[in-house]
Amino acid sequence: QLMESGGGSVLAGGPLRLSCLASGLVWNTYCMAWFRQFPGKEREGIGHVDSVGVATSADSVKDRFTISKDNVANTVYLQMNNLKPEDTAVYFCAAVLRYWCTDLHATTYTFWGPGTQVTVSS
Repeated sequence: QLMESGGGSVLAGGPLRLSCLASGLVWNTYCMAWFRQFPGKEREGIGHVDSVGVATSADSVKDRFTISKDNVANTVYLQMNNLKPEDTAVYFCAAVLRYWCTDLHATTYTFWGPGTQVTVSS
């Protein structure tokens, strides 16, 4: 089970950190990822972190968003800086049983959290 937290409203230019707590998974055997979904759009991959902690962010956000994981807390984080109104979306945590992450296609991932809303106002 995955559960996101940390969403909310923030002013443009501000930071926000999302957390994803994983329970019931053998933690170090999963690739973990973050996605977001804009209204009326398909889910968009933000980045992933593999079983040994190597993280990759999508080119569109890599200068502002950073993914990390805490193996003790079974938690994956998404640190978002310099947020923009166009970052407003529902953010999802996802997982797939793989040591190494290979892609950011939503269909690859088998476990999903319910999502958390992030709203950025100007």
